[in-house]
Amino acid sequence: MRDSKSEPKRGAPDFQLLILTLLLVGFGIVMVFSSSSSITLVSEKFGYDLMYFTKRQVIFGGAGLILMFITMNIPYNKFKKLFVPIFIVTIIMLILVPILADDIFGAKSWFMIFGLGVQPTELAKIATILYLAALISKKGDRFRDLRTGYIPVMVIVGFVAGLIMLQPDFGSCMILVATAGLIIFAGGANLKHILGSIALLILGASIVLGANALWDKISPGETASSGGDYKIGRIKSFIDPWEDPQHTGYNLIHSLTALGHGGITGAGFGQGIQKLHYLPNSYNDFIFSVIGEEFGFIGSIIFLLFYIYFIWRGLLVSLRCSSTFGLLTGVGIMGLIAIQAFVNIGGVTRTIPITGVTLPFISYGGSSLLVMMGAMGIVLSISRDSSLPSKQERTKSVVVKEASYELSSPRRRQL
Repeated sequence: MRDSKSEPKRGAPDFQLLILTLLLVGFGIVMVFSSSSSITLVSEKFGYDLMYFTKRQVIFGGAGLILMFITMNIPYNKFKKLFVPIFIVTIIMLILVPILADDIFGAKSWFMIFGLGVQPTELAKIATILYLAALISKKGDRFRDLRTGYIPVMVIVGFVAGLIMLQPDFGSCMILVATAGLIIFAGGANLKHILGSIALLILGASIVLGANALWDKISPGETASSGGDYKIGRIKSFIDPWEDPQHTGYNLIHSLTALGHGGITGAGFGQGIQKLHYLPNSYNDFIFSVIGEEFGFIGSIIFLLFYIYFIWRGLLVSLRCSSTFGLLTGVGIMGLIAIQAFVNIGGVTRTIPITGVTLPFISYGGSSLLVMMGAMGIVLSISRDSSLPSKQERTKSVVVKEASYELSSPRRRQL
């Protein structure tokens, strides 16, 4: 008979989800090379190095892989306590960003550390997910109460979202709020409270955009110089990008041109035209446009189906978790990836206004890749405990069969 103490206390990580994550990161590195090499090869700024961004993405991917394996081997329940220092550090960084960060494209979102850009907003998304999952699982049924359960949660979400808007980063703020809403819904919040929050959110956004438009009319020169009207410009370009093709509509027009040039089968890997100094940030915000141009409609559909299966697999693993904290954390992380992917792809295809966020695991960006791979490590940790009950049942079955065999053997009957 086997010694039950020798059995592992945790199950194996979900193999499919692990492989899917690595394949996405690998494909992202390939597309970063394709979309950036033609730019860096002829630029003195990048040392005429066609591998400039690719090498950095490989380094970030390697560091992310180490981080993913670390978080994968930490029991996910440990994050109920670990989220506190993570959340505190995140809040401090978000407070310091508008003060110390450099202004890049009208936003202060990056710290420069040892020549590398660090974006605290990416960490804030995961910190908020862990905070909400821990708080909701702790409150239990009390979470449905408006005063003691729902309002404290919304205050935290509003506080973090407000700090992000100070940068300003409307896209990341919207993604954070949508992800928080998904966790709150999955946590069993009262539907009336959720609908009321949505109404307040729409009202608040309308007031902010209206005030922006009014200020634009009063002092258009100051607004333009400070970049304060970028949100209005993106909405206008979404409605009609050809109204101002050289300014507000420039990025979207070239994105749509890239997708149109790809046609059904694509121009071929590395054969895209719009990435050749036409489409800005082709290796970052508009990397899906490069995918569409080089692999065409068929290639884009295959990529999207792969991405959807990856998200579905992560959600399935999370929903199998018996712990409320694990379930909400997994759903929050996979929901974050799905929402951010939709916002990125929706923007470059003119489904929704452009917000300037990365495509998870695919776009160039150290902070995004590191945080996303670390987050996937947490989901894989959840999958290890999700697979444990089935393993225990199989072990129990083997033990019972061995005991039955020993009792029914001739030698046992003779004894």
